[in-house]
Amino acid sequence: MTDRRARRGAGAAATAGPSYLVARLDLKLPVIGIYDAPDPEAFRPLVSPPVGAWACIFMFSERWRRGETLHLTAERCGCGGAGHYLFGKEFASRRERLAFFVDRHGMKAARDLLAGEDVAPYRPRHRNVLIGPLREGQEEHLVSVTFLVNPDQLAALVWGAHYHHAPAEGALVTAPFSSGCGLLAAMLGARHLPRGVIGGTDLAMRRFLPPSVLAFTVTKPLFEELCRLDDRSFLGKEWLEELRRSRPGGLGGTDDGRAP
Repeated sequence: MTDRRARRGAGAAATAGPSYLVARLDLKLPVIGIYDAPDPEAFRPLVSPPVGAWACIFMFSERWRRGETLHLTAERCGCGGAGHYLFGKEFASRRERLAFFVDRHGMKAARDLLAGEDVAPYRPRHRNVLIGPLREGQEEHLVSVTFLVNPDQLAALVWGAHYHHAPAEGALVTAPFSSGCGLLAAMLGARHLPRGVIGGTDLAMRRFLPPSVLAFTVTKPLFEELCRLDDRSFLGKEWLEELRRSRPGGLGGTDDGRAP
């Protein structure tokens, strides 16, 4: 075993969760898990999109702060995008999609540029997709983790994503083009690999987040690696401390997630 692989595995058994990471990065907003689970009762208190009404996943971000979990099913998923990206549903014909995304909203320069999928839809094993604060005891159903962060915190998490990896391993963090819910599902097809996605870049959902907040979604393996960061890493070194001292209110800014 190489030294790098040995370091990657060191301390894995002692990993209890993201508490050290949360403290060192002054994370004020809850760390959010996406769960593919058979029983939603284990995630109470629950909230669901209203029946027959449009709702964006990120409209529920304030409910996450209260400790509630968003419960989605293919029949009750809030919007066509969530139904497509989280359940594999087709929500419109190709002609309708082109008219909506290209002609009406100007998301591509030409219709033929929307010919394929930037992000592959996720097809859950169970009927329920649950999005909310991390739940102890539900780790077997966890498929990804999302940090709601400002640019300083995002920078540290991108460093953390690469901490255990060499450049030869390729791109671990990407920023693909998709909807807000699509970016939550962007690497679920590779969920057994350490991968991360910079999200919260969909203009249609930005109004539901504080202006300085982006999303950083990671697979379960990468989340476990982030949880193993300790004082030997940059989290315990001077550059992070210098950055913290330069920001009134620390890395987290004010309590509502906005930059100070």
